[in-house]
Amino acid sequence: MSEPITPAKTRIGGRAIVDVVVLTILSTIGILGFATAYQDEGWILAGLGGLFVGTAAAIGAYFLRLGAITTMLLAIIAFFLFGSAFAAPGVALFGFLPTLQSLASLSIGTIFGWADVLTLRAPVSLPEYVTAVPYVATWFVGVVSATLAVRWLPVRRRTAWRAGLLLLGPLALYIVGVLFGTEEPFFAALRGITFAALALVWLGWRHTVTSKVGAQGNRLLLRNKIVGTSVLVVASIVVGIFGGALLAPAPDNRFVLREEVQPPFEPLNYPSPLAAYRKYTKTLEETTLFTVEGLKPGQKLRLATLDTYDGIIWGVAGSEVASDGSGAFSLVGRNFPRAPLATIDGASELTITVDDYEDYWIPDIGYISNLEFAGSEAKAAAEALRYNPATGTAVLTSGLSEGDSYSLTARLQRDYETDELLDVPVAGLALPPVSNIPDVLTAKAKELAGDATTPIEQLRAIETALQTTGYLSHGAADDAVNSRAGHGADRMVDLITREPFIGDEEQYASAFALMARSFNYPARVVMGFDPKIETSGGEVKVLGAHVTAWAEVAFEGVGWVPFYPTPDDTDIPQDQNPKPQSEPQPQVRQPPRTEKDPNDLVAGVEIDDSEKEDDWFLQIPGWVWVVLVSLLIPALLVFVPLLLVMLIKSRREKQRRNAASGDVAAAGAWDELVDRFSELGYVIPANRTRKGVATDLVTQVGEAGAPLPLIARRTDELVFGGETIEPERSVDIWTEAMGAVEAARATVTKGRRLLARYRVSTARAWFASLVARAAAESERLPRRGKRRA
Repeated sequence: MSEPITPAKTRIGGRAIVDVVVLTILSTIGILGFATAYQDEGWILAGLGGLFVGTAAAIGAYFLRLGAITTMLLAIIAFFLFGSAFAAPGVALFGFLPTLQSLASLSIGTIFGWADVLTLRAPVSLPEYVTAVPYVATWFVGVVSATLAVRWLPVRRRTAWRAGLLLLGPLALYIVGVLFGTEEPFFAALRGITFAALALVWLGWRHTVTSKVGAQGNRLLLRNKIVGTSVLVVASIVVGIFGGALLAPAPDNRFVLREEVQPPFEPLNYPSPLAAYRKYTKTLEETTLFTVEGLKPGQKLRLATLDTYDGIIWGVAGSEVASDGSGAFSLVGRNFPRAPLATIDGASELTITVDDYEDYWIPDIGYISNLEFAGSEAKAAAEALRYNPATGTAVLTSGLSEGDSYSLTARLQRDYETDELLDVPVAGLALPPVSNIPDVLTAKAKELAGDATTPIEQLRAIETALQTTGYLSHGAADDAVNSRAGHGADRMVDLITREPFIGDEEQYASAFALMARSFNYPARVVMGFDPKIETSGGEVKVLGAHVTAWAEVAFEGVGWVPFYPTPDDTDIPQDQNPKPQSEPQPQVRQPPRTEKDPNDLVAGVEIDDSEKEDDWFLQIPGWVWVVLVSLLIPALLVFVPLLLVMLIKSRREKQRRNAASGDVAAAGAWDELVDRFSELGYVIPANRTRKGVATDLVTQVGEAGAPLPLIARRTDELVFGGETIEPERSVDIWTEAMGAVEAARATVTKGRRLLARYRVSTARAWFASLVARAAAESERLPRRGKRRA
């Protein structure tokens, strides 16, 4: 056994240097798993930089003879001092000097960046602080691995299991790289084979032969090691290639965390724009909302797509209702996903400048493939952008305001003629539910569909009936007949039962979509703007009067087909058969009608102009984050393993208690007792009967172990008695076994009880057998002199 490190012995041995180099290479292989998660190369600089900073801090603390706490403080200082250059050069002074913004990025990325990497659509490019994730991961592994390599391992007996503990850090990086990556792995076979081969070779060479042999014996041992290493490397390559080809899952079945995590954006926190439809047609009728360049004749701007109805309003479904519906918004960075159901026919490019428009919903067209904001706030806007590929809808969580400008490129859905869809069924989509559809609306849908049999014929019949028998009225003062705002169930009943139909796009699109839903067809409502231009290329001023709405129905293999049920005729006929004036009327006080004041019908959208809550963490000083991280990391090291061990033990006990038969449950009670005693630090003899194990434990435990022989005898009777064991008897033996465990626990020290919480008996037995085999192997070799320090 070598001597501990003293202040005079600060030189790092050659073997420790090799250990550090090997661990660094393995960590680099592990961090390469992040390659598919990031877009540019900044992540590799951050990952390698974190590994360098952490390793250098650990080695520097060794030379400075610092203790554990001061070593961690030095590492944290180095983390923030050099982190700006490696992980946040875009906001650092001259690209490498720390600034308040770069320190904030490091702190925010360390805590929140993990969630953002998972919720951003890969490959990730924004926000700036997401590159702090590989930086902090490799920094932490570098600190721990290098500290163990230069301080802990050289002063202890060199065994395979001790050296194997140093592999946990690089292995954790490898697993994290896989979980935070995408379904498309980054050279998975090559990385896996290289990692495994290098780790096994290092473990083999790391084991020191503690014997003194002659020169010829040394040459023989060296030759055997070289031959064994060559065989191991070749075997690793062969097994890795063929085993990987047979056992590796297909990319679609690859488990990655980003596929299991729901995006954090919740659309239910934002008002449905359709509720403010009459605000555009009245209050903002002549107001320029935004200016569009590149719009072509016949094209409509999409503002929001709504696919859930509760009897009051059409809205977007939250992520807990539908993971792929109108509420499934996600961070996209610079990469917009393709629409899951669309037939693309051409593309369009628009430039939109916001005038008198303030809302979260972004006007667009088709299905966006690229969107870039202009101006000094472009990066902040890109970080606040969320997109739904299923609906082609985008929102800006920070809100659009006057002066904002953006350019977009969009793929356009192909237009289909009715004849082309006669034999096409509707798509089998599970849209969010609609509720409180009035019965009269369902009956009217069947009436208007008539004798049509195919989905497209039924829908066209309803569309034509609404267009030709209804009239258009926005409820303005100059309209011939007033019409109420809204699209709740009562307004839908009023629209359908009134002759003729009177309403605007809000009511007709809502009624059509509900009628389509009554046939179980996947239908949704779209709100947007239709400037009705005649020429392409120029600037178009979009006014509030240009607001419109239509319905869409999904067809299998085709995409979402639009329907425009709103009539164009505004010349509403007056009632030709007025009631006689002499007809007596009851003297009943009538409630005031809302139609008397059309302006009261406007449903406004309230936008919170207060300071955004998302920016609160930017106001927290950097030193606070340093303190939080300093406390969080030790807490994670203490409590995360404890939680994992608790879950393993709980699952183990539950499986044993709930065995299929009573005799197996009784045997499980004894096995659980033995495992608990092992975790308390008692030695469990191998290859002994229950009676023999109980006798041996009594000699170790003392008086508290007196019940063990009786429990062993009763367990044998239940297991080997040959009779059916009632559940009550197995419960009794479990109660006795756990009582014996608690009695033994009370006799040990607090330190042993605490250590037992981190132990799992199977792992302890495995390590014990590994140590025994290593000791037996070393005894067979000629002994060498005392090892060097």
